[in-house]
Amino acid sequence: MRRRTLLTGLTAGLLAAGSTNAFASDRRVLHVRPGGSVQAAVDAVDGPGWTIVVHPGTYREVVNVPADKAELTIRGASCEPRDAVIVFDHANGTQKPDGSGTYGTAGSATFTSAAPGLLVRDLTLANDWLRADHPEITGTQAVAAYTYGDRTHFENVRLLAHQDTLFVETTALTSFDRQYFHHCYIEGDVDFVFGRATAVFEDCHFHTLQRDVTFTPKGMVFAPSAARANPYGILALRSRITSGAEDAAYKLARPWVPSYETTAWPSLVVRDTRIGPGIDPVTPYTNMREQYPWQTMRFGEFRNSGPGAVITVPENRPQLTAQEAASHTKATYLGDWRPRA
Repeated sequence: MRRRTLLTGLTAGLLAAGSTNAFASDRRVLHVRPGGSVQAAVDAVDGPGWTIVVHPGTYREVVNVPADKAELTIRGASCEPRDAVIVFDHANGTQKPDGSGTYGTAGSATFTSAAPGLLVRDLTLANDWLRADHPEITGTQAVAAYTYGDRTHFENVRLLAHQDTLFVETTALTSFDRQYFHHCYIEGDVDFVFGRATAVFEDCHFHTLQRDVTFTPKGMVFAPSAARANPYGILALRSRITSGAEDAAYKLARPWVPSYETTAWPSLVVRDTRIGPGIDPVTPYTNMREQYPWQTMRFGEFRNSGPGAVITVPENRPQLTAQEAASHTKATYLGDWRPRA
């Protein structure tokens, strides 16, 4: 007999279920329904291997998954990520209500996780803060997801924001945490995939937004910041890049060397990917700071296609040889980790 109990002290709409035919495993399951709280469900997790099922609806809240919630799955109840949306609207320059200062870039995130072995699937994570609504704020980074646990896996997830949409980071400067994004949709404008993690994007769709500014470039897709000791950084393979802006309005990437880690040696490889006309094919890379020119970074491309991948000035588009490309694969980046379905 199926038995379902209401968890005492949690917001209405959050249910706990034992092992049932619907979830044929020994995993404990929490259900979050409209009116409930995803964060309350995370707080209720008391060991590894839990699953949180988020039912269709919009959940306006900030969600933080601490490191002790290992091997957690957070998934939408349907296979359509648009059905379940977690969204909030903090920016870097947003003042905290306690008067202690602003949130900062990392603190602006709608969804944050430090948990190893995290699986997020079939959800939308969004930050809907808009520059136009807050002209008084200059810190306009507004993160949808900030992840820094090893073996983080996003499957069929939509990530929506403008500047700094997805922050792929590591637990420490000396750690090389691995993250895998499969069949995900990621949109933004400035540096909207950034960080120092070993991050693999496979069969993903990156989309640059139209932006109401008169200058170009209007933004960049990637801003990697891998540690010098890490042989790998960000890898995009078998993906596509589209744009809502005019042709050549965006750059593919610029290197990020943070002020707190000036020894960083950003690494980015884009391979077997269709790059649309929104990316400038002549000069697809640019600098964030002149003292760290992109030409000195570990940038490479291999077998890309589309109008944004046309090689007109070879020195502006470093191409990998087949031998070099053989070391930039999902298997080499993820090592002994095989992401679970």
